[in-house]
Amino acid sequence: MEVLLLYFLFINFLVFIFAGYDKSQARKNNRRIPEKTLFLMALIGGSPGLLTAMLLFRHKTSKTSFIVKFVLILVIQASLIIAFLNYKK
Repeated sequence: MEVLLLYFLFINFLVFIFAGYDKSQARKNNRRIPEKTLFLMALIGGSPGLLTAMLLFRHKTSKTSFIVKFVLILVIQASLIIAFLNYKK
């Protein structure tokens, strides 16, 4: 269980750093981190970190297509968690 907690802490920290870096690069008009990378990191457990970065840095918050895809990831994750919890009963 500790390994799983460390994994989630690591992936959330990493996606938070990536999103902050991407915002910094966006301000400078430099090469950016692909959205696919941010979505993949969110999908594999980093959604809280990405959400925190989005709110803190105001990153991708006005891009509707990004928000829709991110919400879809959150819905999928919530569904999987609910299914897992119901299965364990």
